[in-house]
Formats: sequence, structure tokens, C-alpha cells
Amino acid sequence: MNLLECQVGLALGLILVSPILKTSSAIIAKQLEYEKVQALSVEADRALELIGRAIRMAGYQNSETYSEGIAERIKEGKKEEGKKKESKKVSDWIEILKGQGLHGSDSIFVRHELSDGIDLDCLGNTLTIERTENHLAYQGFLVGRQAFAQKGSKIDRGSLICQSLDRHGRLQNIPLMDGVQHLSVQELPVVSGLQRILRVKLRMADGHLLEQEFERTFATRNLL
Repeated sequence: MNLLECQVGLALGLILVSPILKTSSAIIAKQLEYEKVQALSVEADRALELIGRAIRMAGYQNSETYSEGIAERIKEGKKEEGKKKESKKVSDWIEILKGQGLHGSDSIFVRHELSDGIDLDCLGNTLTIERTENHLAYQGFLVGRQAFAQKGSKIDRGSLICQSLDRHGRLQNIPLMDGVQHLSVQELPVVSGLQRILRVKLRMADGHLLEQEFERTFATRNLL
């Protein structure tokens, strides 16, 4: 076999193999994209579940705390004040700030009393009386700059920030996850009662071409 025959054979081999290589590359690219989408989905589900859990807890009032509050007021001689526990407005338990976060993202802040069970904040800390303000637990969700982002650089993604109270009752801001482009909180109309229904949308990106939006709808349980 001379050199010319070798070159012809090599060329024919490349022609035959080329479609297979292209197909393999396409399959690998699709697999990588699928894995990235799955990773974003897992992160988004975790974040939305934390936000939903806080929304469902909003406005919770412990019946034991309620009774103790009345008894204490009566004991102090303030019978008129002790007849009825001072109640917060429905709007006090959930606060939504529109368009004030990174890229015009919304922010949501929730308050509730502690239950008799085990309550967790958005960071996984067990809520105790030390982690409250005026006997109210506090959780907030907003989008801010990523911690490693350089000042003055163009930012297309941010971090989902969890706001809660530490063991000394001080406000703390802890990043939950990166890759968040936008957080939207929309209140939906309800037929009757004080229950509130909120639609939460989270748009995420991998920093390249991939961009996904995730949506969940949650209803309060303690504002009726």
C-alpha cells in the first residue's frame, strides 16, 4: 500500500466517522444542558419551598401565648386592654416590596409567632424566643448582588438572600443560592375572607445561555 492509498483510506474513514462524531457531540451537549436544567430546578424547588413555608406560617398566633397575654394584662389591672388581644392587620404579617431588589426584583417579608412544635427559619435554624422580636419570628427573601461580584462590574445574576434574626435578635442576611436573575411576588385576588394567595416566580440562569423560570402558588393558612 503506497502513500496515496493510505491518504485515500484515511479520508474515507474520516468521512464515515464524522457524522458519528457530530452526533456524539450533540448528545453530550444535550446531556450537559439537561444536567444544568436539573441542577437549576433542584435549587429553585428548594428556594420556592422555603418561601412557601414562610408564607404558610405568616400570621400564626400561638393560642397559649394569646391566653398568657390576656392573663398578664388582667393581672396588671388593665382589664379593658386585656379583654382583647391587640391584633395586627393582615398586611402586617406579610410585607411585599415591589421592584426594589436587584434587576427590579420583588422582596417578601413574613412574621409569625412560635408554635408549640419545632419551627425552622429559612436557614434551617430552630426558631426560639431569642430569635424573635417582640415575640415574633421574622423571615425575608430578596435578591441582592452575589458576594464575589466585583464592584462596578456588569451584573446579570444575583443571590437569593434570606433575612432572619440570629440568637441575639439581630437581623442577618445570608445568601441561600446564586444564579438568580429575578424574583417576582404577585398577590392574586381572592373571593372572600382574609386569606392571601401569592404567586412566586423565580428566574434563574447558569451565566451562559441557559435561562429558566420556575413558578409556584402559595396560600396563607393563618390569616382567616
